[in-house]
Amino acid sequence: MTEIQTHVAIDRSLCGTPTRLEQGHAEVALTTTAEMAADNRGLVHGGFVFGLADYAAMLAVNHPNVVLSGADVRFTAPVQVGESLSASAHIADRQGRRTSVEVAVRRNGDPILAGSFICVTLDHHVLDR
Repeated sequence: MTEIQTHVAIDRSLCGTPTRLEQGHAEVALTTTAEMAADNRGLVHGGFVFGLADYAAMLAVNHPNVVLSGADVRFTAPVQVGESLSASAHIADRQGRRTSVEVAVRRNGDPILAGSFICVTLDHHVLDR
């Protein structure tokens, strides 16, 4: 597996654990927890599923100063507490600092989220002025 160069301090219990990392491609696994529930029936808030997809996109780019500038996603099924999800991300296009990444999140092979993420690599950390 390629060395992780981005989002090195991320909480993997919230955004997933990388399972495969190659140049231009990343796979991340996440098991949803009770802390992610939006209600008493165990519906997982979509923000956690989005976070998994976003993390996979960042890893596909794998640059220390990559940031998300936009995303177009479609949720296709609900997620419940205790389910195992996998995200697969691959670079679709790169033009200078702008990289388009396609991401799919699945549960047991069934689609949960599909999206296009626009990532930008900067010369310095986004918080540096």
